[in-house]
Amino acid sequence: MHLQRLGEFCLQKKSAIEDFTFGDDIHVMKIGGKMFALISESDSRVSITLKCQPEISEHLHEQNPAVKTGYHMNKVHWNTLEIDGSIPEEMINELVDRPYRLVLKGLKKAERDRSQNA
Repeated sequence: MHLQRLGEFCLQKKSAIEDFTFGDDIHVMKIGGKMFALISESDSRVSITLKCQPEISEHLHEQNPAVKTGYHMNKVHWNTLEIDGSIPEEMINELVDRPYRLVLKGLKKAERDRSQNA
C-alpha cells in the first residue's frame, strides 16, 4: 500500500481532513480537529501511526513485528505500522477504521453530530 492510497483511504472517512501540522512530509489525518492517523514516508518506506486503545496495542505488537509503539507519540495510545507488505491491506484498513471511530466517539456531542452530518 502506497502513501497516496493510504491517505485516500483515510480521507474517505466522513469529515476527515488532511493537515500538515508537523511539516510537509507528515500527513496528519483529523476528525473534529483531533488526530487519528499520521502517514509518512522515509527512505521509500511508508508508515502510518494510529491512535489505539492500550489493550489492543499490546495484542497487535505480539501479533505482528511490523506494529511498533507510536513513533514520537504516546507509547500507550499510539502504534506505528511499517507498511512493508507483512500486514494484509484488509487489516490495515480495519486498523485505520478503529482510531477514526475512537476519536469520533470522543468528540463532544455537538462536534460529533456536525462531523457525522457533514
